[in-house]
Amino acid sequence: MARLLHVIDCGVVVGYMWLLLAWYRVPWSPYYTRFTIITFLLCLVVFQSFQLYRSWRGWKFFQEFLVIVRAWATVVGMLLFYFFVFKISHAYSRLVFLVWSISTPVLLFTFHVLARKILHHFRSRGKNVRHAVIAGAGELGVSLARELETIPWAGIDVIGFFDDKVEESDELKKMNKTLVGSIDSLPAYLESNDVDYVYIALPMRAEKKIFKILRECRSLGSRIYLVPDLYVYGLHHAEMQSLGSLLVLNFNPNTEWKRSFDLIFSSLVLTCISPLLLVIALLVKLQDGGPVFYRHPRITSTGREFGCLKFRSMKVDAEDMLEALLEEDETLKKEWESSFKLKSDPRVTKLGKFLRKTSLDELPQFFNVLKGDMSVVGARPIVGKELKDFYKESAGRYCSMKPGITGHWQVEGRSDTSDYDTRVGMDDWYILNYSLWTDIKIIFKTIKRVFDGRGAY
Repeated sequence: MARLLHVIDCGVVVGYMWLLLAWYRVPWSPYYTRFTIITFLLCLVVFQSFQLYRSWRGWKFFQEFLVIVRAWATVVGMLLFYFFVFKISHAYSRLVFLVWSISTPVLLFTFHVLARKILHHFRSRGKNVRHAVIAGAGELGVSLARELETIPWAGIDVIGFFDDKVEESDELKKMNKTLVGSIDSLPAYLESNDVDYVYIALPMRAEKKIFKILRECRSLGSRIYLVPDLYVYGLHHAEMQSLGSLLVLNFNPNTEWKRSFDLIFSSLVLTCISPLLLVIALLVKLQDGGPVFYRHPRITSTGREFGCLKFRSMKVDAEDMLEALLEEDETLKKEWESSFKLKSDPRVTKLGKFLRKTSLDELPQFFNVLKGDMSVVGARPIVGKELKDFYKESAGRYCSMKPGITGHWQVEGRSDTSDYDTRVGMDDWYILNYSLWTDIKIIFKTIKRVFDGRGAY
C-alpha cells in the first residue's frame, strides 16, 4: 500500500496541475510536458527521501502533515531553481503555479488521511496487525502496553513481556498478557517466532541489558525500539536534539508557539481594554492618593524573580499591617502560612474588594506577558517561599515554564482550594498536559469564572 500511495501521490501532483491549467484556461505547451515529467520524477525521489511512506503506526496526523509540507517545499524549491537556471519562468502561468504550490500539500494530506482511515478500519478488526514484545515488565513496560491498547487502529498486538526481575503481576493478568521469559531468552524467542517489533522498556541504569538486546536481536528480523524512561525525570515534554555529533535530551518545553500566542492575544486584549485600564487607574489613585500599581516579586521560568503587576487593591501601609495582624491573631497566622492568603483581609479597600471579585486587579499582568515574564495561561504565579516549602520535587517542573495570568488552578480550584498539595497537583497537571487547545479552553472557562466571581478574594 505504501508503494501504491507513493505512485498515487506523484500522479495527484501532476494531475492537479492539469486540472488547474484547465480551470484557468491556460493553453498547453511543450514546456508543460517537460514540467510534468520533471515534477513527477522529483516527487518520486524527494517524497521517498523524506521517508513519507514509512510506517505511521501510532503517529499523530499533524506529524505526517509536517513531513508532507517539508517534502513538498523541497520539490517547489527545486522547480524554482529549474526556472532560474534555464530562464523559462515566463513560459508558465504564475497564478497556476502559486495556487498549485500552496494547495498541493493539503490535497496530498487528504489522500494520506484517507489511506490511514482505511488502514485503521482494517487494523481495528484484527487485520494488517503487527506483533510486538516488550523487554521490561516494570512500570514503563506496562504503561507502554496500556498506551498501545488505547490506539487499536495502530494495529500493534503485544504478545508478551520479557524480564529478569519482575514476576507476572496482577497488572499483566488484567491486560491478559504473560511474562514469556527472561531477557536472555529473547533472542531464541525471536528466532523461532514471527515478531515485528521489540520495544525496550528497561530503566536507563540497565544499560548492559539494553546493549545486549541491541547486539543480539537486531539481525533476527524484528525492528528494535527503545522507549526512554523519561518518567524518571518527571517531565513528559522532553525531546531529542542534536549537539554536534551528540544527542541530548532537552527538558525545556517547546513554548515558541506559546510565546507567539501570548504576544498576539495580549496585544489584542490591551488594545480593547485600554479605556477600562485608564478608568481603574484613575479610581485607584483617587481613593487614597497612593500608587496605582502593586509590584510583587514572583517566580518565572528557570527560577528567576520578576515584578508581577496588579492594580493596588490594599491600603498603602498593607505590609506593615500584615505583620501586626499575624502577631495579634493566631488564626489569621495559620491561614496565611497555609495559603499565603486571607479570606477576610482587613487591608483590602472597598474598591479593591470589587477589583478582586471581578479579577480586574490582574489586568496589568498583560504587560508582564508582553515583557516575557508571564504567559496568558500557565501555572499560578508564586513567591520563592512557596516554591521552596511546598513544591519540593515539583519545583523543577514549575520552573520549566512561565506562570500564567490564568490557568488550571484558577478555573478549577481558585482560592476555594485550601489544600496546598492540590494546588501543586493542578500546576503539575497543566505543565505536563499543556497544549494550544488546552489554553483556549482555559481562557473560555476564565471568562465564565470572572462573571460568576466564585473563589475570588
